[in-house]
Amino acid sequence: MENFEIEKAKSHIIVEIIEYVSNSVVSKTIINKTTGTINAVSFDTGKMLTEKILPFDTFVQIINGKAEIVIDGVSNFLDTGEAIIIPAHASQIVKANERFKMISTIIKSGYE
Repeated sequence: MENFEIEKAKSHIIVEIIEYVSNSVVSKTIINKTTGTINAVSFDTGKMLTEKILPFDTFVQIINGKAEIVIDGVSNFLDTGEAIIIPAHASQIVKANERFKMISTIIKSGYE
C-alpha cells in the first residue's frame, strides 16, 4: 500500500486521487501525523480488511460505491455519502461486496 501524503495547499477531488486496482485494496495517505491519519482507500469487489481492533475511534465515510462495515459482529451497509464511527476497542472488518472507495480518519490524541 502506498504511503505518501498528498500535496498541501492545493485543491483535490478525493474520489479521483485513489484508483481501483483489480483484485486489490489500495490506500493513499492524505495526512499522516503522530496524532492521527487520514487515508483514501479503494477496494475491489470481494476484497476485505481482516478483523482488527484499534485503540482509537475511526471515522469512515464512503465516497464511491457501497461498503459493509462489521463492528463487533454487526454488519452496517453504507452507501456513497454515508459515514460511521467505529468505536475504539471494537472489532472491525471492512468488506467490499462491490467496488467502493472510502476516507478513513483516525484521531489518536485524547487517548493518552
